[in-house]
Amino acid sequence: MLVNSIGITMIVMAGLYFIWFKYRAVLREQNEALPEREALTIESLIHQVKHSLHEISHSQLADAGLHEEEYRRRVNQRAEMRKALKGCVSGSISDKTYVKNLIADLLTRTIGLNKSNADEVMMFAEPERLTVQDRFEIVFYLYRQQFGTDALSRMIDTYDLGKLRLEANSEDGGSYYISEQDIQYVFECEYRELEFREKVEIIVQRIYQSYKGFSVVDEIRDQRIDGVSGGVNGIPDVLPHMNHYTPASWNDLLEHAFEDQQYEEPLSGVQSVWIFYKGKSIHLSFLSFGSTRELKRVCQNIYKYNYPGQLSEASGYKVNEMKDGSRVVVVRPPFAESWAFFVRKFDIPNASLEQLITGNNAQLPIQLLQYLMKGSRITAVTGAQGSGKTTLLMAMVKHIYASYTLRVQEMAFELQLRRIYSRRNILSFRETEHISGQQGLDLQKKTDGTVNILGEVASDEVAAWMIQMSQVASLFTLFTHHAKTFRDLVFSLRNSLLKTGMFQHEHIAEEQVVSVINFDVHMKKDAEGRRYIERITECIPHAGPSGMAQERDGFASRNVVEYRDGTYVANAALSLSSITEMREQMTLQDAEHFARFIGQHWGEDQ
Repeated sequence: MLVNSIGITMIVMAGLYFIWFKYRAVLREQNEALPEREALTIESLIHQVKHSLHEISHSQLADAGLHEEEYRRRVNQRAEMRKALKGCVSGSISDKTYVKNLIADLLTRTIGLNKSNADEVMMFAEPERLTVQDRFEIVFYLYRQQFGTDALSRMIDTYDLGKLRLEANSEDGGSYYISEQDIQYVFECEYRELEFREKVEIIVQRIYQSYKGFSVVDEIRDQRIDGVSGGVNGIPDVLPHMNHYTPASWNDLLEHAFEDQQYEEPLSGVQSVWIFYKGKSIHLSFLSFGSTRELKRVCQNIYKYNYPGQLSEASGYKVNEMKDGSRVVVVRPPFAESWAFFVRKFDIPNASLEQLITGNNAQLPIQLLQYLMKGSRITAVTGAQGSGKTTLLMAMVKHIYASYTLRVQEMAFELQLRRIYSRRNILSFRETEHISGQQGLDLQKKTDGTVNILGEVASDEVAAWMIQMSQVASLFTLFTHHAKTFRDLVFSLRNSLLKTGMFQHEHIAEEQVVSVINFDVHMKKDAEGRRYIERITECIPHAGPSGMAQERDGFASRNVVEYRDGTYVANAALSLSSITEMREQMTLQDAEHFARFIGQHWGEDQ
């Protein structure tokens, strides 16, 4: 019996071992047959999101056997999705939000992003392994949660990132930039453990900006700053002026340059993200587009709101606006040495004289500008690029009598006057491929305009038309110009009249200009980026008494308001003819207030 029991036990054990051995073999074969799970990376998720969205937008709903109501609902959802996918690249925040929510839903419901694998995509659990872009986008996300569109400005101001950097042994006057070390410091101060929802939102933004958005500047563009640009520094892929150098000789040239200390270590053309903030151009040197292909993708998409035409080698630049009113300029080779874009934003909610003009005795220029508008004075707003001309012009329009009709001519729709003054009679025109600025200006004569506004007098034709229009066709005109001095403004407009053939004699052309322009408001930006009105100048058609700055025999000028050491001061008094003509254009109440204003600052005898 004992022998039989032992034999049976051994047989059973041998059988169990055989079964276990076969099971392990089968399990091994199954594991070898299964494909290795694809690592979760931003690139793999982008691929899966693209594939999923393509499937959704191209699936045959008619074959799904849906009830009529469900079929109609699915059709509407798909139409809304397609519309959002097209609109999100035009600066539409609502379309962008829709697409990001759609991506988040795909990631968590379909693709399988969860709490256990989110850290594979970005190393949230190991902060020391995060890239500088990761760190910036995490901190930027935390700031956006708290401050919204003011997040970037809060971050810059909190850590004093907008200061002028003076390098040791440097004689270039310094520059503005935010470095990788700056971002590392901000990250160490601000980072905290993130919830799964927050990780998903950060991952979604990274996927969105690489798929449909504007790469590393996508969220930056939405911030309340003055602008953002890319592709404007670093060594471009194509150097037209260096074509005779072979790659080897070009490298030799750089090596010798560095040995001679003529140049800094060169940056790539894709390490080129700049913001325009409080009048300063700041290089975000820690950010990169990663490749010329990515910079090119941004340039090819960022200008396409309302389909302004194709950017091509033959048409090497485009000027357009985005859905939120931002102005965008895009250039490409061979017209430019590299692909580049420039987005200028205008702070519409803050477009008031009180918010734009600050400093001691700021009420003096504020009130004078108000009375110039009520007094229907033809006024130029001059200054360098970025000095605040357009924004000031937007604010001045508020003080034109609301009953007046306004007609606007621009290169791109950047004044956005109907967004600010939606109840007023305002219509804007711009140049297109088939309609010139001159044709648009000619048409304005037939649109019952009381006040003409020119976003910028940048060509001889527009300058000549502006002079002509101001003489006969409208009550008064406002325009911007890049002139540095009042003398330059007069001479530039005079030369435009001569070039277009309207006048043959220099003296007569000059007389026409000075007979039209009443005042010049000159904007300036200092080294720290502060904007202010340097002077408000009255144009006097003929030389007059002392106190006027004699320019030429045909005209003189007087600075009625000047900015001195942080304070606005009343200088030379307004001419009696200007005061009289302005009061004639005002209501009785405004004329009385204007008289008191003149008496307060320049004396009762005016």
